[in-house]
Amino acid sequence: MLTVYGTDLCPDCRACKTNFDAYGIEYNYLSINEKLRYLKDFLILRDSEPVFDHLKAIHDIGIPAIVLEDGKVITDWEGYVESLGHKVLPEGGTNACCTDHKGC
Repeated sequence: MLTVYGTDLCPDCRACKTNFDAYGIEYNYLSINEKLRYLKDFLILRDSEPVFDHLKAIHDIGIPAIVLEDGKVITDWEGYVESLGHKVLPEGGTNACCTDHKGC
């Protein structure tokens, strides 16, 4: 099963959940603002996975972050949905949240 790190404060995370739910994609959602343990686990992941390097450089948080069943980490939930043959549903944001609030 997929693991998704995110927060319902982020429109992109909400859109990811909406799409995953609509298409029956099973996932375990770990809200980084609900439990400090989830935030810590996400930060460890963010600090160790190269997929976040560009996002950190442009001051994005990097959520939603998806850990696939094989352990690979992706941040392109829309591309993942499309790779499964689904059309991305329009509701929700398309920009990841960032510290400058331009994408939130």
